[in-house]
Amino acid sequence: MTVIGAVDRSDRAPDIVRQAHELGEAFDEPVEIVHVLTRDEFVSLERTTVNETGETIPTEDVVQIAADIAAEAIDRANVDATPVGLMGDPADEIGSYADEGTSYIVVAGRKRSPVGKALFGSVAQSVLLNASVPVVSIRTE
Repeated sequence: MTVIGAVDRSDRAPDIVRQAHELGEAFDEPVEIVHVLTRDEFVSLERTTVNETGETIPTEDVVQIAADIAAEAIDRANVDATPVGLMGDPADEIGSYADEGTSYIVVAGRKRSPVGKALFGSVAQSVLLNASVPVVSIRTE
């Protein structure tokens, strides 16, 4: 089994990584830090690449960019973990990835008003409600 930390590009990412690392050490399980590039981010990268080079960007390169973002969060937390890059809807991709042998998912939500939650949704909330494994939600400042 594996402990997964799901990170974005926010200042909360190192806290998620550290918590996932603590769980991994406590249960003697490997830790993977996942970042999911959304389809919108992919389209933006694709446009930029086509405009600059005239060529499309291979999917493997997009996934590597996501893994690099996860690796940056690991470096900022200064712990050992494996970076994983995915592409698609973050909540769906995290859930699907977790179904492949995960014992825990670690997430951190954003502080939002009730209206903000209703309008914009929340990846952390969706993961909490739909995951097939236990989810550890941390609170960060």
